[in-house]
Amino acid sequence: MRRQIALILLTLLLFGGFGWWSLGDSPPPPSKGSLADNDSFTFVRVKYDSTGGFGESWYRHEGRDWERWETDYPRAESNLILRLKELTSMSVNPEPIVLRLTDPEIFDHPFLFMSDVGWQNLSEAEKQALSRYLDAGGFLWADDFWGIAEWNNFYRNVGQLRSDWKWKPIPSNHSILSIVYPLEECPQVPARIFYAQSGMEFDPPGVHRNPSGGYEGVREVHFMGLFDRNERLLAVATHNTDIADGWEREGESLDFFERFSIRSYAVTINILFYALTH
Repeated sequence: MRRQIALILLTLLLFGGFGWWSLGDSPPPPSKGSLADNDSFTFVRVKYDSTGGFGESWYRHEGRDWERWETDYPRAESNLILRLKELTSMSVNPEPIVLRLTDPEIFDHPFLFMSDVGWQNLSEAEKQALSRYLDAGGFLWADDFWGIAEWNNFYRNVGQLRSDWKWKPIPSNHSILSIVYPLEECPQVPARIFYAQSGMEFDPPGVHRNPSGGYEGVREVHFMGLFDRNERLLAVATHNTDIADGWEREGESLDFFERFSIRSYAVTINILFYALTH
């Protein structure tokens, strides 16, 4: 009952107090404030290189070419920043930023976000920088990668940073799932384009890196955590789900908004609040 009440309240806030965007409309832009407030949270997306050619390191969508690191950028961030201002008391900078792991500025920010890491290729310098960042107290979230091959690629890059750091499933009773909104699990969010085409609540395996493992390889969400020797949670990976599409595409379909975006925001706020308070 407590979980239902919390999500009902979130739904009412998104629909009522602040409104759901009309179909096809863009949300109003974030207010333009000063970026000089060092106490404000700045959303940082990691820019990285990927291997391969068309359909691998880059793809064409909506009339332009996209590198993998920029999937959903910047509309996902714009919507999320607006929602954080509406739903929380956080002081949030109105503009997200993009940094490479080797940029010393990452140490000025407690939280980093990566997307679509199935073809990611981090250099040794980037891996070492990420290791130092996490060891110093920073937090990483990797989202939107699907199937066996994309997980294995992510693990090659971020799975073996330290011998005493281990990736393992985050249990359903971990406080990251209940710190703000009580959730039983990480929700599965498909890319809206694939949901509109198929009605399935997961991406079709054929659009992701082979071997994907077929439908069984993409059907189940893996909410994974990187834990140190003291069980401190350093990073999370939301595998077989596209949480950021729940932000980016919230205004394109009422059905998608109700079915996916609400829980997308709930788990996002939980992850952010956990990362910023632990």
